[in-house]
Amino acid sequence: MNIINPLKAGDNAPLFSLSDQHGTPIELAQLLKANQVLVYFYPKASTPGCTVQAENLRDNKDALLALNTTVVGISPDPVKRIANFVNKKELNFHLLSDEDHAIADAFGVWGYKKFMGKEYDGIHRISFLIGQDGKIKHVFDKFKTKDHHEVVMSHIKG
Repeated sequence: MNIINPLKAGDNAPLFSLSDQHGTPIELAQLLKANQVLVYFYPKASTPGCTVQAENLRDNKDALLALNTTVVGISPDPVKRIANFVNKKELNFHLLSDEDHAIADAFGVWGYKKFMGKEYDGIHRISFLIGQDGKIKHVFDKFKTKDHHEVVMSHIKG
């Protein structure tokens, strides 16, 4: 079992290219040309906590864009599962497939979890605000799924 060791503010964000819900490669470097990027890692599409988190980000996309922030979600789900989630919940941002969890590993969020008595390795629900310079500006690791968007926006507004 791996112990997680998330990247910290000031670290360089790992540059990545992952397929989104349409199978289109999305590159962090491209996204950073327009805005800072909130990369949020979530365990599994269409589960209750992940749904609430995604719906709140969907509903606050314009407010986040007004704060020069683009949202991208990453999970180990295959593209097809992500596509179903996006369509069902009418999500308006990229969800990316990290099936081999290489990017989750690079960010330090893949590791030991315990849920309902079961122990396994998986993605931890942690978000990173990445500045246009490619450096991590803030790590969000203490929030409830229903409040995630508020915690992020409150931090960005200062």
